[in-house]
Amino acid sequence: MDGDIILVIVIVTALAFDFTNGFHDTANVVATAISTRAVAPRAAVAFAAILNFIGAFLSLEVAATVGKAIVEADAITPTIVFAGLVGAIAWNIATWWFGLPSSSSHALIGGLVGAAFAAKGPDAILGEGLLGKVVIPAFVAPILAFLVAGLSILLVYRIVGRLRPGPVTRGFKAGQLLSGGLLALSHGTNDAQKTMGIITLALVAHGDIPADDFHVPFWVVFASASAIALGTYSGGWRIIKTLGTKIIKMDSAQGFSAQGAGAAVILAASHAGYPLSTTHTISGAVMGAGAAKRLSAVRWGVAGNMVLAWVLTIPAAGLIGGASYGLTAIFGDGAIGPVIVMTLLVISLSVVFAKRAEGKHA
Repeated sequence: MDGDIILVIVIVTALAFDFTNGFHDTANVVATAISTRAVAPRAAVAFAAILNFIGAFLSLEVAATVGKAIVEADAITPTIVFAGLVGAIAWNIATWWFGLPSSSSHALIGGLVGAAFAAKGPDAILGEGLLGKVVIPAFVAPILAFLVAGLSILLVYRIVGRLRPGPVTRGFKAGQLLSGGLLALSHGTNDAQKTMGIITLALVAHGDIPADDFHVPFWVVFASASAIALGTYSGGWRIIKTLGTKIIKMDSAQGFSAQGAGAAVILAASHAGYPLSTTHTISGAVMGAGAAKRLSAVRWGVAGNMVLAWVLTIPAAGLIGGASYGLTAIFGDGAIGPVIVMTLLVISLSVVFAKRAEGKHA
């Protein structure tokens, strides 16, 4: 009975994380289109939410990586998964509060690794998978997006440089609807799958799915797609401002190039099964689109703060995940520990959002 209660708590917490992933990462998808006035903010968010939902059904390679290639599935319990999710949600909320576009994906992986390490020690961590599937792509993806966006904007300027600005701007604003749609689709394809992998890992730990027959049930896909779409529609406006205006002041051509570069890198990673940070990727693309025009166009101080948040994400979420597991373990193996921690999490989130609401009306 306790195992069933813990599983329900894990599923609810995983979908809550998926929701926070959506509103935390909304900026990845819509910030460039909003900042160039290619589309109105609320319409951009609604468009992104729909395509996030559709994108979640396109592939399951990333879900398999999260569920099988980072931690030993046989060593994981639902309580460990729950503690990892708490670590991820806590870090997502903290970085959202400060307007830092950190990685929800790495927060989730960091929280899971931290909780597994605290519970089972280093043998529960698949170091090769963590390095090859997470750490190396974390460095390569933003650099690749930076280069692709930079080369793209240089090519674009060479093609349209002598044309009349008015028609060119209108054309690229229309193009941003296409590139932004691809970016939203790629975000749903990559990010929603991480929650699918986590829930499926919990089902394996609970005994509902054999460890040697890892597969994602349809209801998990649908629930994860719905949660990230709802989160996206809620909108993370603080991070949208940081990503859309504080790194560079971009024109519509730069927005088109950044969105296209980000979408291309993320879709390729999803096909290969890499749980990529969409935040890192689109941020790298935005910087590349700005730096190719002129280096001084990028506000490198803001970019440096973002890089610091990226570096801290996995260890910080891991520490919170490990601490969350330690707190639940105090109360034994039953459901009481997760219930208490979940209650504390809900209370904390309520306080955070209440303060945020007070700030808006002050």
